[in-house]
Amino acid sequence: MQLMNGGWLALSSKVAIRPSPNFNDRPAGTSISLLVIHNISLPPGEFNTPYIADLFLNRIDVNAHPWFANLKDLKVSAHFFINRQGHVTQFVSCDRRAWHAGVSNLNGREQCNDFSIGIELEGTDALAYEDAQYASLAELTGCLRQHYPLTDVRGHHDIAPERKTDPGESFDWQRYAMLANWPATALKPR
Repeated sequence: MQLMNGGWLALSSKVAIRPSPNFNDRPAGTSISLLVIHNISLPPGEFNTPYIADLFLNRIDVNAHPWFANLKDLKVSAHFFINRQGHVTQFVSCDRRAWHAGVSNLNGREQCNDFSIGIELEGTDALAYEDAQYASLAELTGCLRQHYPLTDVRGHHDIAPERKTDPGESFDWQRYAMLANWPATALKPR
């Protein structure tokens, strides 16, 4: 993977670009220091559907599934989504603020969206992630570390523990750290 000027990945057989309208500018002078790992599946527990992209692009048909009533008028995004096959879709430039973390805090610093990059893995808290997802996540992490002064990686549950549980107990932090060659001091999942 290659990150281009402007915070977008270069297109490849493993990367697609689908710009979301759900972003804004980061506060002036903000350094991007945090990766946040999430999981998502829509409907919950179902994979390989078009609904995640539809959600991030504000096109989800809330009548397509009863659970989607929970998503009515929701405006969210992540910088990246990695599906079960390891394909990466970028929705927001890394230089911009995606709307993925919500009310959040890392070491007393609130509003993690301001200084983070959000990566969604297609999955659930309880189901194992795929080898291809770990490989793509590690490759993407390496690419991002070359361009941004990343010092921490956390699960969504680490920065919003009262609200979130993802990426869940099924995410293998040690495997990720080894594949991404991420320093152990940066990984402090609960």
